[in-house]
Amino acid sequence: MPEPSRKQLEAQAEAAARATRVRRLPRRPVARPAPLPSPSYAELHCLSHFSFQRGASSPEELVRRAWALGYTALAITDECSVAGAVRAWQALADLERSRDAAVEDPELAALHAARAALGVAAPLQLIHGAEFRFDGQGTLVALARDLAGWGELCQFISRARQAAPKGRYDAGAPAVAMRALQGCALLWAPWRETQNALYSIAACAHWMRANAGFDVEFGWLLELHGDADDALWLAALQQASRASGRPLVAAGDVQMHVRARKRLHDVLCAIRLGRPVNRCGFALQPNAEHHLRPLGRLARIYPPDALVATLALAARCRFRLDEVRYNYPRESVLPGLTPTQTLRRHATLGAHRRLPQGVPLRIWRYVAKELALIAECRYEMFFLTVHDIVREARARGILCQGRGSAANSVVCWCLGITEADPRFSHPLLERFISRARRHEPPDIDVDFEHERREEVIQYIYAKYGRARAALAAAVITWRTRSALRGVGMALGVDARLVDAVARDHHGFDAQGVGARLAGLAAGLNLAPSPELMRLWLELAAELKGTPRHLSQHVGGFVLTETPLTRLVPVEPASMEGRSVIQWDKDDLEALGLLKVDVLALGMLTAIRRCLDLVSRWRGAPFTRADIVPEDVATYAMVRRADTVGTFQIESRAQMSMLPRLKPSTFYDLVVQVAIVRPGPITGGMVHPYLKARERARRGLPIEYERSRLDVPGAPPLLAKALGRTLGVPIFQEQVMELSMLAAGFSAEQADRLRRAMAAWKRKGGLEPFERALIEGMRARGYSADFARRIFEQIKGFGEYGFPESHAYSFALIAYESAWLKCHQPEAYLAALLNSQPMGFYGPAQLVQDARRHGVAVLPTDVAASDWDCTLEAADPATQPSQPALARDEAGAAVAEGGPHWVAASPAAPRNDVERQAAPMSSSKDRPAMPSSRAAQPRGDPATTLMAEPTSWMTTPPTAPGSDQLQTAVLPRPAVRLGLRLVAGLAEAAAQRIVAARADAPFVSVQDLARRARLDAQALGQLAAADALASLAGHRRQQAWQSAAWRPMTPLLHDAPIRETPLSLPAAPEGEAIVHDYAALGLTLRRHPLALLRPRLARWRLLTADELSQTPHGRSVRACGLVVGRQRPVTANGTIFVTLEDETGPVNVIVWPGLREDEDQRHALLRARLLAVEGQWQRDAGSGGAVRHLIASRLRDLTPLLGRLAELTTSRDFH
Repeated sequence: MPEPSRKQLEAQAEAAARATRVRRLPRRPVARPAPLPSPSYAELHCLSHFSFQRGASSPEELVRRAWALGYTALAITDECSVAGAVRAWQALADLERSRDAAVEDPELAALHAARAALGVAAPLQLIHGAEFRFDGQGTLVALARDLAGWGELCQFISRARQAAPKGRYDAGAPAVAMRALQGCALLWAPWRETQNALYSIAACAHWMRANAGFDVEFGWLLELHGDADDALWLAALQQASRASGRPLVAAGDVQMHVRARKRLHDVLCAIRLGRPVNRCGFALQPNAEHHLRPLGRLARIYPPDALVATLALAARCRFRLDEVRYNYPRESVLPGLTPTQTLRRHATLGAHRRLPQGVPLRIWRYVAKELALIAECRYEMFFLTVHDIVREARARGILCQGRGSAANSVVCWCLGITEADPRFSHPLLERFISRARRHEPPDIDVDFEHERREEVIQYIYAKYGRARAALAAAVITWRTRSALRGVGMALGVDARLVDAVARDHHGFDAQGVGARLAGLAAGLNLAPSPELMRLWLELAAELKGTPRHLSQHVGGFVLTETPLTRLVPVEPASMEGRSVIQWDKDDLEALGLLKVDVLALGMLTAIRRCLDLVSRWRGAPFTRADIVPEDVATYAMVRRADTVGTFQIESRAQMSMLPRLKPSTFYDLVVQVAIVRPGPITGGMVHPYLKARERARRGLPIEYERSRLDVPGAPPLLAKALGRTLGVPIFQEQVMELSMLAAGFSAEQADRLRRAMAAWKRKGGLEPFERALIEGMRARGYSADFARRIFEQIKGFGEYGFPESHAYSFALIAYESAWLKCHQPEAYLAALLNSQPMGFYGPAQLVQDARRHGVAVLPTDVAASDWDCTLEAADPATQPSQPALARDEAGAAVAEGGPHWVAASPAAPRNDVERQAAPMSSSKDRPAMPSSRAAQPRGDPATTLMAEPTSWMTTPPTAPGSDQLQTAVLPRPAVRLGLRLVAGLAEAAAQRIVAARADAPFVSVQDLARRARLDAQALGQLAAADALASLAGHRRQQAWQSAAWRPMTPLLHDAPIRETPLSLPAAPEGEAIVHDYAALGLTLRRHPLALLRPRLARWRLLTADELSQTPHGRSVRACGLVVGRQRPVTANGTIFVTLEDETGPVNVIVWPGLREDEDQRHALLRARLLAVEGQWQRDAGSGGAVRHLIASRLRDLTPLLGRLAELTTSRDFH
């Protein structure tokens, strides 16, 4: 038989396709019902972007669009999730509140006008539900009808999530799901994509007939999107509806609020599938019909009865999210007492323990006022629960401290939760609890040691059970880098270009981004189309900020008296032993649900480790209470910005401010912590404050704006709020006080202003306060210019500013860390290394800084090192004869380390600067360091507040003669680096080394390997770290002996090995340094730049020491390893680079214009060894202590480092 021609084959294929289309997809048009005269509709199947990589619009966008389209109701039904429910509820509440009010927001006004134009008077009804997909069968949509139905839905989601790995779910069989959700209205949408779709419909209809007595609201979902077989599908579902006696309900399977979001929807689909859009095929939606469509269009698509059915079903779903309530656990109530009585007892006992010499009447008034407000808002159990957790942590010896707005609470201070002493701080209760927001819970954040926080978490789980305790969620969003990578992959952009752009995105400016992309592409010999590049950037910007997945909050626990899964779904976290709810902290706050914040703070771990090391070295306990307040040497060190490794005052910005602000009292440190924040910087408060400090130093009075209410001869009204900060607002509480004093706001209005101030950068909301504030100030006689300036400062706080209570709490830890660095530098270095990763600086920079301060550091050695870094007696050859001397800003000699290993006593001012500061510190408005000691607790553990005084804040120096003031000066120890620094070495292997060494010293590498049961890999890791030097000599010998070791058989176990030792030459110093960085991340040999210095000197590249002696304005060159890059949001594109050479750090400022050149940009962002030419500047206001190099030209010298370039790291843009 002759073979058919190609034309015949094509004709046959076309005929077959035509026959198939005629058979399956009738060509006759779908019957169009007449347009409804007043169409009404409830959308009952709608996904938000919390159906990750499926939904392309936010809950807020969907609600606003449904409102504008005149919908009667909208159901948010994310896939096995209610993560977007609260946001949708809030968006609707905002619309309802603004509906009848004067609306200044043009967008809101347009939404209301659109709804009114459609003749829709009723507000939008929001329905809460979820969808569940059953592969090969269909989708079940469950809508909560009432509170019981909501509980069933949450429980079912919880079970489905817990039955599958993180990020997935297993809903079981559809019939099982329907029986578990009888309190919900259920809608079934068979899958059209399956081969047996019609059979699936028939089977479901048969099941419904067979279960006619099944008490559930059930309907068939009819979802039409302009597909060719819509008529056939409509007919099949109508038949199923008639056969089952269940209604046919119209729906849109909405996945975006407008059709313009289709591009992003396709990109999300591609990201979900992990392949470019052009390879996604039928996985993409064929059109943009999965959006919220206008009512008129819906009337032309769906039968009228299907539209009416949506309204009937929506009318039966009356659940509102504000019905969700819960009772707090009652375990912490003392027997026979009420929660109110229990809290009062604990607060009273705590106040007496804090102040055993007598509690001032002012404090009792604070306590009584706060307890009354707590009882009114019914928050007693919340405080008791936090008190119980803190007490348990202290009983276990875990350092902890409350912070944030809770430090405004005197009750929290009495309970031992916070350390801000109300006698010396300025508590503002309205910042913490307010009657105006009695349904919004207070925020109590407690920091615990980051290494031991898990103990606290497991205590909570053990006490309350996993059915009643879970962590809040954290919504992880698409960031710039991830969005660029995701969209680039989806669009098929070359992977090399995607990687280059994602790595260098910090250097992008909006104006020059096109040229920057073109430059990167040209450098890779690529020529992508300009249209593709434009689309890439547009979609990346659209994707940025949208949810990517749910993670766990850093420590926010939700605790309940009844099962938590009846209130909100709970799912497994990625971390073993953790479970999280599907709402984040903002959702919880909106609903008024309380959470306990169990946070982790690395510096608390470091402080505890340091105290333990000092205690062991001294042979006597050393606690936070032994840290001496107002120590002169500590403040001198801080004023020099010698703060590497300290808490909160170690960043570039803080170091630049310290010599200018010149802290000499604790309250100065509180201001220092708070002032280097975007809020005060953007609000223009920094320079006025520095000028005010200079006036105060000269003895000049504080300048205040006067009003007509001020009494001549009396302090101005504003002094009450601004006196402690010299007339300049620095803290959030001061803004609230200003609004009350200067504009006549009530406490509730002031609190609303604070909340709007915190949120205005994200969603506005300050406009209504602007007029009220300015008019209120003008009415009281303040000038228009002053009123406007105050409002601009308030807007600045929207960028992020500290409350005073939070700054106070952080300043306590900042001072402790600085005191320990000053007086116990060896123990502090060891503690920092044992607590890594944390802070701005890595181990290499910390060790370099400590050695510059005379700290002896010994290498890792299996003969002496533990797992942790430890203290040991120093070799006299390495012991400095006396502490290195530095000069403070007044020129007085100051010991770098102070009197080591002695609890130093407070000292009187020693120079003019300190004497001039003394009146400021002793003034009524600017308190000095508190200094009264809390008594050691005794008695019943159930009522014991804390195991010891929690800090020097409540501890004065002990009387002379006590064992806490030893006069004998102990020799300075050395820091022995621990085996934890050895790259890749397991802790279990290190512990076996330590245990075996305790029995007898090691005599050889073979002896070590045999007794510590080390394999070849562990031996190689130790040799690479030069940790076998005491057994095998230099590193090459160590590597040789480690490679030669093999386990012996029992027969030859003790047989001697007669072999002539092989002698290898030692590695050159450069090679040894490279291996140090590879194995330890640091070196104790010379700094790498010391080896390069002869060459660098020929190029006239100065060291940090040489720069420090260079006059202001001189053109210079410098070079160093890049330690860090920062680009603060307040710096308008300026990048700050920190370099390090063998003599210290060099601070470099790179203006935005320098990045326009491709070579300069590459050097700035990619160099590991960077040379800088520019102008050397010394700040006159700091006496030349603030120094930096203004870059005019950059050069990448990384090739000089060789392999070391791959091993050194910098901490960039964090």
